[in-house]
Amino acid sequence: QVQLVESGGGLVLAGGSLLLSCQASGSIFSSVGMGWYRQAPGKQRELVAAIASGGATNYADSVKGRFRISRDNAKNAVYLQMNSLKHEDTAIYYCNAGGRAGFWGKGTLVTVSS
Repeated sequence: QVQLVESGGGLVLAGGSLLLSCQASGSIFSSVGMGWYRQAPGKQRELVAAIASGGATNYADSVKGRFRISRDNAKNAVYLQMNSLKHEDTAIYYCNAGGRAGFWGKGTLVTVSS
């Protein structure tokens, strides 16, 4: 089993940056694909960025060029660097391991004030 704990959310002005971190427990971390999802009020949860165990990444079109996902297998951690934040990035951000049927953190709230 994998437990995930997110941190780094908060209130930021439009155009600003935030770094989200996800600390994972469990020995399988290095072999599992990881991702960040978000859910805004009244909307479905959507994939923001994902990183495979080998390091390949993919991003939602809405965040390409602004967000960067990375992982540190030695620390069992995955990160989401968010730059040039927009009001529409406001959401609860969830760390995920193993895809939608996998493991989820409890989420961290990101609020972008315009």
